[in-house]
Parts: sequence; structure tokens; C-alpha cells
Amino acid sequence: MTLTELRYLVTLARERHFGRAAERCHVAQPTLSVAIRKLEESLDMVIFERHRHGVLVTPAGEALIAQAQVVLQEAETLERMASAARDEFAEPLRLGAIFTIGPYLFPSLIRQLRQSDSPLKLYLEENYTQVLGERLARGELDAIIVAMPFDPPETRITPLFDEAFQLLLPRDHAWASKTVIRAEALRDSPVLMLGEGHCFRDQVLETCSVGNAPAGTSPGSSLMTLRHMVASGLGMTLIPASAEPLLVDDEVVARPLKSGPGRRMVLASRHRFPRRRALTELTRALQGLQLPGTEPVA
Repeated sequence: MTLTELRYLVTLARERHFGRAAERCHVAQPTLSVAIRKLEESLDMVIFERHRHGVLVTPAGEALIAQAQVVLQEAETLERMASAARDEFAEPLRLGAIFTIGPYLFPSLIRQLRQSDSPLKLYLEENYTQVLGERLARGELDAIIVAMPFDPPETRITPLFDEAFQLLLPRDHAWASKTVIRAEALRDSPVLMLGEGHCFRDQVLETCSVGNAPAGTSPGSSLMTLRHMVASGLGMTLIPASAEPLLVDDEVVARPLKSGPGRRMVLASRHRFPRRRALTELTRALQGLQLPGTEPVA
């Protein structure tokens, strides 16, 4: 049994298809098929139930695959520990962020790292909280920026900043002349929302009473999509304050909410992640950012 065979095993379990798994592993399909069959024979057990259009994992195979993932993560930890001992900044740090912070934080972060001549290089990704958490746990990302609550096992949580929510309105809206909007006023007002899966949607619903979206409208796929809907006069929406510089122009305005909702952004990483100096450099840079509508965590 080799690490390569275990990688084939885990990838096939994830893809449930020999062709796609072979493509992900950058090998020919017969090579992967032979390796899986050899592994099953050596273990004297059936791991996959084969069908014409794909495969299913057998009950006995589920536990084996879970342990294989642990072995691969430990092997990667060994490799990274050796690499870190040589130079923690030799390889990019793989950083993920949720969709509602990445586009507004990443430009400032990269600019700050360049201005400070930091040796840190970053591979950047945006995704949903659940996906980012899974990729962090599997070792496919080194750190992720998400909103609380977020506390999976074996994860180090470092607070970054607290961020207020703002109300985005058409420029000709009656409330556009106000400097501050009472959060209670939103209870009777139709508010456009992001679709299911966006944690920002959940944060808004948990922290602020809002009216239903206008009849016949579909949830937005991004904050920029919601901004366009607001500009068209369809309604209003809530945005994180850091997004204001990129979303507000001569068509829409943003107004703070009195005693309004907000969120706490954190940096999550694995407890045993070996590149501590690189992670400290990233944390320092993130906590030094001065994004609109954010405050350092006391």
C-alpha cells in the first residue's frame, strides 16, 4: 500500500467516477483502475461497488477511506514541516475567504503585503463557508477568512475585526436623504437577499428583522448582483460595510443602521499547521487592515 494508491482511493471516493478520478490524479483511467483493484485484493475486501456510470462506496470502504484521508493529511504535514524548516515563505500560503469579504479584502491585503515588502505569497480562493471549512480540514487550504460562528474541531480561531452592516438604497429613495436608518424600520420594508448557502444571508436573518423580498424576485447570487437590482429600483439590500467602496456609485447610496447588526470576521487554521511564521505574517497583515466600517476586536 502506497500513498499514491491512497490518493487514488480518496479521489475515486470523492468523484464516484473512474474517468473523473483519473483526470484529477493526472493518470490514465486503466492505471487508476488497476491500482484500485490491486489495493482491494491486497486488503481482501471490496471498497467500491462498480456500476456502468460510476461507483458507490461500500459500508466497509467508508471507514477505510476516512482513515486514508487521515494518513494523507499526516503525510502532507510531514512534507510541509520539512519544507517549513527550510523556508516557510518558499511556497504560497493557500488562503480562502467567503464570497462577501474576499473581493473587498483581498486587494487591500495584497497592497499592504507589497508595501511592507513581505515575503509572504498567497494563493487566493473564494467560496462558501461550508466548502472552505471542508477544504481546510482536508488540507487543501492553509487558512480561511470566515464569519462567526465557526468552530470546527482541530481548528485555531483568530479574531480579525468586527464589521457593521449597511443599507444599500437607490439614490432616489426617500431614505437616501437620511444620514442614519433605524434598524427597526426594515421590518416593514422589502429587502433583497442573497441565495441559500451564503452565510451573509444567515447573518442578516439572525441579527436583523427584515421584510420579505419583493414578490416574484429571485435571491441574488452575489452582492454585486444585488447592487444592480437595487439600482434598477427593485428594492433595497444589506451589505457588509467593507463592500461599500466597490458597490456604491452615482446610482445607489449606503447608509449606516442605528444599533444595527454586524458580524465578526476571523482567521481559521488547523492547530497543527506547521508554517507558524507565515501564518503569523498573514495574521499581522489582516489585523492591520483598515477596511471601511470595521473595528479591531477589543
